[in-house]
Amino acid sequence: MSWLESEIKKIENSKRDKKRTAAMYFAAGLVIALVACIVFSMLCSPGNTGGVKVIRIEGEINVGSSPNGANSEYIGSLIRSAADDPLIEAIVLRINSPGGTSAAGEEIIADVEYAKTKKPVITSMGAQATSAAYHISAHTDRIFANPDTTTAGIGTIMLFYDKSRAYEREGVVAEPIKSVESKDAGSDYRALTASEKKYLQSYIDAGGEYFINDILAQRPNVKREDIDDARIIRGEDAIEKGLVDEIGNLYQAIEYAKNCRNILGKEAAKTAEATSEN
Repeated sequence: MSWLESEIKKIENSKRDKKRTAAMYFAAGLVIALVACIVFSMLCSPGNTGGVKVIRIEGEINVGSSPNGANSEYIGSLIRSAADDPLIEAIVLRINSPGGTSAAGEEIIADVEYAKTKKPVITSMGAQATSAAYHISAHTDRIFANPDTTTAGIGTIMLFYDKSRAYEREGVVAEPIKSVESKDAGSDYRALTASEKKYLQSYIDAGGEYFINDILAQRPNVKREDIDDARIIRGEDAIEKGLVDEIGNLYQAIEYAKNCRNILGKEAAKTAEATSEN
């Protein structure tokens, strides 16, 4: 190989190396930009405001995993995910719900209690947060409501329809085949018997008593006589009765959560400093 050919080959190799290096820098830049976009979208998404995650509980609360509606498994997964996410430092539950089943509320409460071991959980009530929706709220660290939020409604209910006379008029005849007499209690083709009514009333009374006692345990300033008739209460009046902590909208609840997060962060730093000194 002549001297000239050798020099030409060196120049060609140098060009290839420069192109390869440029391609590597370009690829690295794309990766950095992609990561930055992901982090930015996580921090600035509608449900995540400055490290505060907003989780919405809207509509009737039921047991289930569907993302459509206030279903306990789905809501619970959001709460636990936020609790375990190191980028999220506080959680705000935005609640606008008439309540739902007791069991569904209790499932979400278990997830709220889990989250509270890791970071502050705040409630922001919308137009309505009654029954099971209030039950969930009572387990959070602080409750915000609007002056005219409808809340409380602390009680339990079962509803049965006796359509036997309507069926009789229409010529509809039910023929249940059952192992015991009360297996079809609550069916709409017959009325409840006296013993069935008595049992179901005791069932509902037990659930209602548990509900009231848990609210009294979570909200020490609440008086039994203010809630044991299942009345609904305005947000403004709920403060006087100890059911709500503060008048404020969603954004005020978020600001409180940010401050709460900062306070907890300072306290944690002080604790760590004191521990290291000892």
